[in-house]
Amino acid sequence: MYSKFASVLQSQLTMIKILLAEDDKLVAETIADALQLAKYDIELVETGLEAQERIMNSKYDMAILDIGLPEKDGLELLGAYRASGGSMPILILTGKNSIENRVEGLETGADDYICKPFAMDELLARVRSLLRRPQPLMAERVNINGLSIDLQRGTVSREGEREVSLLAKEIALLEFLLKNRGKYFSAIELLNKVWASESDSTEDAVRQCFVRLRKKIDKPGKQSLIKSNRNMGYMIEQ
Repeated sequence: MYSKFASVLQSQLTMIKILLAEDDKLVAETIADALQLAKYDIELVETGLEAQERIMNSKYDMAILDIGLPEKDGLELLGAYRASGGSMPILILTGKNSIENRVEGLETGADDYICKPFAMDELLARVRSLLRRPQPLMAERVNINGLSIDLQRGTVSREGEREVSLLAKEIALLEFLLKNRGKYFSAIELLNKVWASESDSTEDAVRQCFVRLRKKIDKPGKQSLIKSNRNMGYMIEQ
């Protein structure tokens, strides 16, 4: 009896989590039902902005994005995610079947592309194929404002200058801001999102981390990569 319970619990703990972004409710519900029957954990959103919020702030094993999402186009979202160093497998859904559209989707960073209408068995096969692919061990290097940032190795460098190592919390903070470019976060918000597992941390720890980080990544006499506003918090611009 215990063995059976442990097996069920382990299955729940290792369930694959997929984000589905589709604004056609009938299509979305049909896909979600099929994926849930296949034992995947599905989160469903209907707009590009909702999808962006989830992708940038939560962890998924893969995402399925419709191109024609309201509020933020699926390709625009995909491009921004890849530019931030995101490497999660992404499958694009679209009603456009031209070669040009498929090439555009793949070159923007899609791992696969499927046109509507499609057979559900084909979609499930493509999902399984993407999930079987080995995930990259290291995210691509992010280049911004002349600064080259290696999120996996935790280093930053500028052309012609020596590489600088970052502490684990410094790279976690930098990665979070890069994934959420253009959005301000207060010290308390960053404390909850980046220091969430450290209950004894304070807002001052966040501010001190920014001080150390800026000393390492900013060039003397140049504007800081990390913008700050007394009333709004901190951000890295788009």
